[in-house]
Amino acid sequence: MKHAVVREVKEETGVNIDIIEFCGVSQDLKRNICNMWWLGTPINGSLKVSKESLEVGFFSIEVALKLIRNDDFKEELLICLDKDKQPFFITL
Repeated sequence: MKHAVVREVKEETGVNIDIIEFCGVSQDLKRNICNMWWLGTPINGSLKVSKESLEVGFFSIEVALKLIRNDDFKEELLICLDKDKQPFFITL
């Protein structure tokens, strides 16, 4: 059986993303949260806030690292950008 390859997804921010590659998984055991990390390119759509995305925008890596308040997210973002550390599985 042939499986379809999904490359385009609708992000919770309202933007359609072309998935470039899978980076890894992080799991917060205390809060029962599991995140899947992907690299992608925006295709179309309009940015909007949601319960999961209180603020949205496109930023350089340097600016994003200054804006992100959660140190775990900063670490995960940097690992996503380091191909030598992929795929990763992180437990917090």
